[in-house]
Amino acid sequence: MLETFSAIDRDLLLFINGLNAPFLDTVMLTISSKLGWLLLYVILLYVIIRDFKKKSWLVLLLVAFTILISDQSSVHLFKNVFQRLRPCHDEGLAAQLHMVKYCGGKFGFVSSHAANSVALSAFLMLLLRKRHSWIIPVMVIYSVLIMYSRVYLGVHYPGDVIGGAILGIIIGWCCYQLFKLINKRI
Repeated sequence: MLETFSAIDRDLLLFINGLNAPFLDTVMLTISSKLGWLLLYVILLYVIIRDFKKKSWLVLLLVAFTILISDQSSVHLFKNVFQRLRPCHDEGLAAQLHMVKYCGGKFGFVSSHAANSVALSAFLMLLLRKRHSWIIPVMVIYSVLIMYSRVYLGVHYPGDVIGGAILGIIIGWCCYQLFKLINKRI
């Protein structure tokens, strides 16, 4: 069973990574970068400050906490525990990959990019969905593009980003519950 999953994961990685083109290489590098999403982050910051006014500090603190917990748990509870090599560090696979720029750390399960983007998305979708109908599609597209870019760039298997997304959903939901608890008390 595990061998079948690994084969599907590898084949899907090679398919997505094989859909490369010079223009897409630049686009995917931008999507994977923090600065590539600067405009979205500024818009979200504006919306949070406008909607929550004096309590925006709490939301921003929990956004930072959400990303911190997601990032650290993806590394210390998953990457360092499972020690699954990134595809670009797998000697049997690396030569088949189209590498755009870099490989990253040695281990890839779970993807920190996926966990962080999905945790942020889940938290903000739960927080803002009643006030802003656009938040769900925008944040889903944001997360899916980041996850796809990680596989396209050859630095994660699809299973790594799916695992990261599941972790991100759990952390985003938990941080939203924490927000509701704190918000009632202040």
